[in-house]
Amino acid sequence: MKEAQKTSLLRGPEFASKYLSGRVIDIGAGSDLVCAWAEPFDLEHGDANVISRCRPQAAYDAVHSSHCLEHMRAPPAALLEWWSLLKPGGYLVVVVPEEDLYEQGIWPSRFNRDHKTTFRLDRDTTWSSVSFDIGELVRALPECEVISAEIQDAGYDHRLRLHPGQVVSKMPRSLKLLRSIGRRLPLIGEKIKRSIENHAVRHGVPLDQTGREALAQIQVVARKRPVLRPITPVP
Repeated sequence: MKEAQKTSLLRGPEFASKYLSGRVIDIGAGSDLVCAWAEPFDLEHGDANVISRCRPQAAYDAVHSSHCLEHMRAPPAALLEWWSLLKPGGYLVVVVPEEDLYEQGIWPSRFNRDHKTTFRLDRDTTWSSVSFDIGELVRALPECEVISAEIQDAGYDHRLRLHPGQVVSKMPRSLKLLRSIGRRLPLIGEKIKRSIENHAVRHGVPLDQTGREALAQIQVVARKRPVLRPITPVP
């Protein structure tokens, strides 16, 4: 299951009606649109780092992006670009991998070599030399009101997570072979594959649990405050 689909199950139907109504753009969605009425924006549509060059500013009621900001060259600048698309009163929903749950202290990312940065939420310490506090980045946006910011780890087994500084190993060929055989077996194949992967973790082999049902991410929802204009007194 894709990340936006998994996240939507966690959010529930009321989330879309509250934060994703009206004109919505979904940045980096691929084939996994957050809602049926969202406008997709991907590589074929332009450069998301400078999205205001190809999409109108202050034109959208909601800007959504799931697992895209970590691919941007400069997340603070890209986030400001995305923010510029919002109408006053509109909502930004951004989801990024959480560095301890996803990268697990390993950099460059073991699971996605195109990741250019890692993200944490509301903490000063990090093992990563390219880490950003996503809560801090969003709060720095002009006229921003943060509605919610949370780590989402539904389905994540913390016993299978490596920790920063832990010795990282490669999966032995024998376990790779058994896992490959397990994938070909009907019914019990998935159980065999998971059992082998879980066993490998105990020997320092990192496991991407998002390849299963788990989430390993941070979600931030923010609102662009309407600009209050002074009332001119009637003479």
